[in-house]
Amino acid sequence: MNIFGNTIQSLELGLNYSATKGKTIAQNIANIDTPNYKAKNVSFKEVFSNVKAQNIGAYQTDERHIDFKNRSTHTGVFNYANFRYRHDGNGVDMDKEQSSLAANQIYYNAVVDRLNGKFSTLQNVIKGGR
Repeated sequence: MNIFGNTIQSLELGLNYSATKGKTIAQNIANIDTPNYKAKNVSFKEVFSNVKAQNIGAYQTDERHIDFKNRSTHTGVFNYANFRYRHDGNGVDMDKEQSSLAANQIYYNAVVDRLNGKFSTLQNVIKGGR
């Protein structure tokens, strides 16, 4: 019996996304003074589409059709290859990174809060509503 459906798994994926985004932002901030370093970002759309593709099978009427089950996993991390923010070729904008870090922290806290709510509900059920 699955009490929560796929909610906990979805929240886990949200935490994984937030952790990957946090690591990427930290890497960008750490390389603020590195010449020719290009800033990286995490695309939720890429992460979501890859997870969705892994869980959905494809009906193939031709061998040339794409088999979604065999797609390689992609973290959704990409860099801005042609973007230069400073004269030394560095592509990191510190203000943007700090705002992304704050937004990611808010997202992370919201997911953790929701996960705690699910566990509190489960604990309440185990105790019999007392």
